[in-house]
Amino acid sequence: MTVTKEESGQEGADDKGDMPGAGDGYVPSPRRLERERYKTARARRATAIAALSTLVTGVVLYLVVVSAPGWQVTKETFFSGQYAREAFPKVLEGLWLNVRLLLVCGAAVIVLGMLIAVARTLRGPVFFPLRVLAAAYTDFFRGLPLIINLIIVVLGVPALRLQGVTVDPVLLGGTALTLTYSAYVAEVFRAGIESVHPSQRAAARSLGLSNRQALRYVVLPQAVRRQVPPLLNDLVSLQKDTGLVSIGGAIDAVRAADIIEGRSLNFTPYIVAGLLFVALTIPMTRFTDWVTARMDRRRAQGGTI
Repeated sequence: MTVTKEESGQEGADDKGDMPGAGDGYVPSPRRLERERYKTARARRATAIAALSTLVTGVVLYLVVVSAPGWQVTKETFFSGQYAREAFPKVLEGLWLNVRLLLVCGAAVIVLGMLIAVARTLRGPVFFPLRVLAAAYTDFFRGLPLIINLIIVVLGVPALRLQGVTVDPVLLGGTALTLTYSAYVAEVFRAGIESVHPSQRAAARSLGLSNRQALRYVVLPQAVRRQVPPLLNDLVSLQKDTGLVSIGGAIDAVRAADIIEGRSLNFTPYIVAGLLFVALTIPMTRFTDWVTARMDRRRAQGGTI
C-alpha cells in the first residue's frame, strides 16, 4: 500500500497533537521526563504506605477492642442493632430540631456579633458607654459556661412568670445559644476589623466617604473575608451545642435518644445520635478546610484576601 506524503504528514501531525506542548514544538527533556517519573513513583509509594499504615492501625485497634474482657457486654449495651433500628427514626426526627436551631441561631449570632463588634470599634468619646457595654457583654458571656447560661435562661426565665414572655424551651434554649455564641463571634469580627490597615480607612475618607460609609464599604468587607474560617468553626461548634437545649425538655436528637434509653436501659440510641451529629458536622468541617486552603492559596499568590 502506497502512502502519500500528505497522508504521512497528516498522520505525524495527529500523533504530535496528542503530545503536551506539541503545538509550539516543545519536547520535554530526558531529565524532566525522569523527574516526572520519579514524582509519580514517589506519590504512588506514599499512597501505598499511607493505606497500609491505616489498615494496620485499624486492625490493631479492632483487635484491642474486641479482645477486651467486657467487650460482649459493651457491644450489647452500646452497639445493639435492634435498639439502633428502633432509635434511628425518632432520633432523626429530633435532629431536624437541631438543624432548625442551627439555621435560626446561626443567622442571629452573625447579626448580633457584628453589631457588638462594630460597637466595640466605634471611635470618639461619645461612644464610650457603648464600647463599655459591648466589652462587658463579651467578657461576661465568654466567661459564663454555656450549660449554666442554658439553665439560667431555660429554667430561670419561666420561674419569673413574666407576662408576654415565652416559656417554650426551644425558644429559650435558642436565646441562650445566641447570647453565648454572639460574644465569641463578636470577638472574631472585631479581630477582623482591627486587622484592616488604618490606611484603608484613611484612603476611603480621602475619597469623600464618611466614617460610616468607610466602615460599610471598605473595612467590613475585608474583615469578613479574612474571618470566614473562624466564623465557620464557630458555626460547627454551635451545631453540636444545639443538643444542649434538651436540658429544658425540648425533643431534639439527644432528648429522643434519652427517652429511648430511659425505657430500654440501653445506650445505643446515644451512639445513633452521636453518629448523626458527626454526619451533619463533617460536611461543614470539610467546607471550612476548603475555604481556609483557598484563602491561603490566594494570600500566597498575592490575590485579594
